[in-house]
Amino acid sequence: MNFNDYIRNIPDFPKEGILFKDITPLLKDKKAFKSAIDAMAKPYQDMEIDYVVGIEARGFIIGTPMAYALDKGFIPVRKPGKLPHDKLTANYDLEYGSNELEIHKDAIDKGDKILLVDDLLATGGTTKASVDLIEELGGDIVGIAFLLELMDLNGREKIEGYDIFTLLQH
Repeated sequence: MNFNDYIRNIPDFPKEGILFKDITPLLKDKKAFKSAIDAMAKPYQDMEIDYVVGIEARGFIIGTPMAYALDKGFIPVRKPGKLPHDKLTANYDLEYGSNELEIHKDAIDKGDKILLVDDLLATGGTTKASVDLIEELGGDIVGIAFLLELMDLNGREKIEGYDIFTLLQH
């Protein structure tokens, strides 16, 4: 299956000069979505993983079915003000601005094996902030998986040294 057939380009979104990669056509097609999740989970089938961590918001869409496919629990990394319990916060820069991410302080125990999942690797800022949160809690990141990587933005540079899987590269 050619997953690229299900990725739509939206120019000048969310602001002028940004070419947004819209994954909603892939999510809408049940065969493409299932095949994409299966393909992303496959490299991790035999790995020791305790939890899948997904980054808000589309990382939830990809991460939760991966957690299900791998028979693991799911931990959300959220935008500010969304988590009700004690939390850690990390700041990060985006391709088009800056933001913060949060995780519950009791979400990960020291030594937990973590697979970090998001839909897109762009500049790497969101992923790096999530890595920092996970490692501050003592988690051991065994892999980072993305549906799509924007190669021109060099996001891998911010997360060098980790096992990175991307289903699609643009």
